[in-house]
Amino acid sequence: MSAAFLFSIVIIYFVLLLAVAWKTGKNSNNESFFIGNRNSNWMLVAFGMIGTSLSGVTFVSVPGAVGKDAFGYMQVVLGYMIGYILIAYVLLPLYYRLQLTSIYGYLKTRMGLLSYKTGAWFFIISRLVGATARLYLVVHILQITILDSFGIPFWVSTVIILVMIILYTFEGGVKTIVWTDTLQTTCMLAGLVICTVFLLKHMNISVGDSLNAMRSAGLSKVFNTDPMSSGYFIKQILAGMFITLSMTGIDQEMMQKSISVTNLKDSKKNMVSLAFIMLVVIGLFLYLGGLLHLFAAQEGLTAKGDALFPDVALNHMPSYISIIFIVALISALFPSADGAMTALTSSFCIDIMGLQRRTDMAEKQKKQFRQKVHLIVAFSFLLMVLLFYWINDNSMIGIILKLAGYTYGPLLGLFAFGIFTKRRPADGRVPYVCFIAPIICFFIDKYQSAIFGDFKIGLELIIINAALTFIGLLAISKPVTDHSELEQDSVH
Repeated sequence: MSAAFLFSIVIIYFVLLLAVAWKTGKNSNNESFFIGNRNSNWMLVAFGMIGTSLSGVTFVSVPGAVGKDAFGYMQVVLGYMIGYILIAYVLLPLYYRLQLTSIYGYLKTRMGLLSYKTGAWFFIISRLVGATARLYLVVHILQITILDSFGIPFWVSTVIILVMIILYTFEGGVKTIVWTDTLQTTCMLAGLVICTVFLLKHMNISVGDSLNAMRSAGLSKVFNTDPMSSGYFIKQILAGMFITLSMTGIDQEMMQKSISVTNLKDSKKNMVSLAFIMLVVIGLFLYLGGLLHLFAAQEGLTAKGDALFPDVALNHMPSYISIIFIVALISALFPSADGAMTALTSSFCIDIMGLQRRTDMAEKQKKQFRQKVHLIVAFSFLLMVLLFYWINDNSMIGIILKLAGYTYGPLLGLFAFGIFTKRRPADGRVPYVCFIAPIICFFIDKYQSAIFGDFKIGLELIIINAALTFIGLLAISKPVTDHSELEQDSVH
């Protein structure tokens, strides 16, 4: 299939997104952009959050990693489920009670202005790194499959994609994204199912036979029972739980969609539904990964890791499957990038610049300021994607989860301290604690063989980081003597 035809599919898909954005973005204001006027349908939010949570990394990297880790990623997913339940019944009630637009406003109420700013900056760094790593992966695949044939440089391809995202998020923000994410999640999941069914029919095997073949090839193992391994199941489940608490529960991008739901009851439904849907969907991605590796072995293919699924879909399947793959891939691309850009714009405007509290600016000026910030965020995305292009790693999911351990750990420690203690830290010292903890974690990770011997630290690095932050906050805190200060923001 020609690259020109595939490129035309991308353009048609983008025009459809613009149509949705035009319909939903009419008469939008800053409140629409930041939290969708708190009028989002919980079912749409839950379904759309699947696409945001999965992204192009899951679509390509999870199936590709089956060859190395089998179904071991399911251990992390079980932890995700626990994390979603905790978010529903611990964090969401807190956010709704305080009527937050930015969830980091909790830190200001509980600890002070510098703690609040520190939390917001850690989110900005974390989401910028994570979202651009995901964006890089998909743009890279589109580059080698379509855009290279037109002689378009990688940096130009990235600019084109970012301009597309800006065009449909510029006005509506969250109000638009709730609907575009629903469309994109539908396309992505349809692609997953269709590719899975095609592989089963092509190899002429049943689901049961395929599972037996995966078991024989060592592709379907889920639980690692070696306590010394970095993939030990207890470590992975705990890491998955804390990653979800961090990358969803205390992440402005994910939570601004949840708190845009009309009421707490429906927002809880959104989060609990997401927990069970994610278990099923990622299970299907792992199963697809097993099928791809069986197909590769049968056909003698050499592609591995992130390159396997694109190679099979574009070079060894019929043209209609290639089209479905491209549509599903760009459907996985946009939710992880558009929501991140919107959330980063929201956090910078609200948390760092205090835009909502500014009385010296008219509403029109505030909107213009927010739009300028949105463009600056897009430029930052460009720079970070180019950085990942220079690094060029074969498995982006490993990089993303590793980076999450460093950047989200302090955020997790801050929220845990605020929720589970009745102490108040010295606000001026909080930034030092939050920056020192990841540095200590870096050296622990780098020299872990010298420190722990055969015991390997994996994704649970985020737990260590959060614990170090928590301990540091304890050391610089004192009991709150006036308990009325805690009543308004503690979890009862």
